[in-house]
Amino acid sequence: MSVEGKVALVTGGGRGIGLSISHRLARAGATVVVNDTGVTIDGRPEDPDLAFRIAEEIRGSGGRAIGSAKSAATLEGAKALMAEAEALGPVEILVNDAAILQDRMVFNLEPASWDAVIANNLSAAFYLTRLVSTGMRGRMWGRIVNIISSAGLIGNRGQAGYGSAKGGLTSLSRITALDLARYGVTVNAIAPFAHTRVTETIPTSAPWLVDYLATIKGVAPAESVAQLVLFLCSRRARIYTGQTFGVRGKELFVFSQPRPVGVQSAPDAAHVDAEFLERAFDAWEESGVLAPLETDLMLMSRDLSNSGRLRREER
Repeated sequence: MSVEGKVALVTGGGRGIGLSISHRLARAGATVVVNDTGVTIDGRPEDPDLAFRIAEEIRGSGGRAIGSAKSAATLEGAKALMAEAEALGPVEILVNDAAILQDRMVFNLEPASWDAVIANNLSAAFYLTRLVSTGMRGRMWGRIVNIISSAGLIGNRGQAGYGSAKGGLTSLSRITALDLARYGVTVNAIAPFAHTRVTETIPTSAPWLVDYLATIKGVAPAESVAQLVLFLCSRRARIYTGQTFGVRGKELFVFSQPRPVGVQSAPDAAHVDAEFLERAFDAWEESGVLAPLETDLMLMSRDLSNSGRLRREER
């Protein structure tokens, strides 16, 4: 799989999953704009030169890369970042990976923390998508990959801001895919399961948390996520768009998307009444279609290997 000659912008490209993506795209021939503000996981200044060092590492390995410490959390910052990237040529690959965490239970979450997480994790991706999509439409080619989280699909305690941003990014991926499909531009989301500094924040206060960490430490490298990103940016993946994937080491997931899973019809076509609602909810409870109230870490601590087999593995 080659992306030779493409300019790829990777936000959050200096650490963890983003770092692996930056290196993998460079090895496949892309010129990579490694964008990373070098902040801590909760958004505090820490290492402003990080992106430039990573770009230098890539160049030292024979790849092509530049670094950028611009923040895309504002429209002005996103425009400045795009100007740096487009000095190398048209941006044909965008990977939105940058994210921060400021976890609190919703009743303790400060509005400033909410605003910061939404700006960094969701608004930045929108700004960059808005800016790159015009050129992608004109060229009739482009790849956008958004790194989301199962916290935005399933939920997790204390992550109202982070989960809402990632859930919004999932919806943005789907809608952008619909908007750009006619122009040959694909847009997909990946919920990664890999051992990074994010997972280091997970406590071991419950058995299922210990189980979850055991499913990723040592067996779920960030390189697996990077390989999936490269595949989705390749010519081979041109027919796959609007999807939500997951990868955990050697396991590849495709996530369902919201669809009705249970329907009840009232005998009176005009409206539903209390008696009908009682029967409908009893039926749903009995059939098991109501989703259990569990966190993403609870779900992903289990073995999911029998939930869906790869249909074409023998072809």
